[in-house]
Amino acid sequence: MDITYDVEDPDSSVLWVTVAVSDTGGATATVLATSFTGDVGPNVSPGKGKRIVWDAGKDWPGEFSANMRFRVTAEDTSPAPGGMVLIPAGSFRMGDVIGDGYSDERPLHTVTVSAFYMDKYEVTRSLWNEVYAWAITHGYSFDNWGSGKAADHPVQEISWYDAVKWCNARSEKEGRLPAYYTSAAQTTVYRTGQVNVQNGWVKWDRGYRLPTEAQWEYAARGGVEGKRFPWGDTISQSQANYYSKSSYSYDISPTRGYHPAYATGGEPYTSPVDSVAANGYGLYDMAGNVWEWCWDWHGGYGSAAISDPRGPASGSVRVFRGGGWLGNARRCRVSDRYYFRPDYWYNSIGFRSVLPPGQ
Repeated sequence: MDITYDVEDPDSSVLWVTVAVSDTGGATATVLATSFTGDVGPNVSPGKGKRIVWDAGKDWPGEFSANMRFRVTAEDTSPAPGGMVLIPAGSFRMGDVIGDGYSDERPLHTVTVSAFYMDKYEVTRSLWNEVYAWAITHGYSFDNWGSGKAADHPVQEISWYDAVKWCNARSEKEGRLPAYYTSAAQTTVYRTGQVNVQNGWVKWDRGYRLPTEAQWEYAARGGVEGKRFPWGDTISQSQANYYSKSSYSYDISPTRGYHPAYATGGEPYTSPVDSVAANGYGLYDMAGNVWEWCWDWHGGYGSAAISDPRGPASGSVRVFRGGGWLGNARRCRVSDRYYFRPDYWYNSIGFRSVLPPGQ
């Protein structure tokens, strides 16, 4: 399928071009399409007669519709904020694509995600301390001061409440409008206490935030479709810092137990945040090292295709993702979901943040 377009942008010499595919005349854009070549992706220059080729036979075999529409979007590819990478818009199958996960990873469903920036590393003890020191002199208070084995290791012992307040502090420290507020009026910035911020209390287009579950899983997959892990279907300790055991056939690590390179000096057995290779989007430790808090209340999935989901409107436990240094291979799968009360903290739980484009 050939797609041609013209694009002009006086403010940027290069653009990030994405394509959304609809089989409903444009009413929805949930066809799972990733096999594009040509003038698509990052570093596309403006001009006339741009061309994209979609391999429909690969992405949509045996399907047909008389109502196909394509939405081509071009965004400025200004440099990502320091320490972050741009995650392109796209669609993916969210959940247990292999069929060996837990029941709350089903049903499998198609999710479309808008572009966003994401921290390439889990928030380090160094970055946490920098923002924390500013925050406590600017009206913020936290339940825990946070811990970390070294400056370049992930911060841990962080509750969901503290992660959210820290994101607001990071925004304000950098002169950005914060994302989280204490009511639907969105007038009082969330800086203190334990507030169960609701979906309608968030400025979704402003400031640092925790990733939604959908954003986290989409980013963790790194553009790789239908695999257990960000790189494929098996895992070893050369790829992630986790607790290896022989219980899972896909855990092929030649070393077992805690990671031998990092199980020293007492718990936690975290590792420096750049110790293993990044995934396809340039993100590190999307499996292992520490669990990462997400925005969402934990709840069941629906089967319908959906765009930019933000999870249930209410709940009792919040989700964290990614496994950790004491998690096993099954917990390191990209579709795995774990959860606890938002006031919970432990030495294997940290986080990373996201930022809307144009910030």
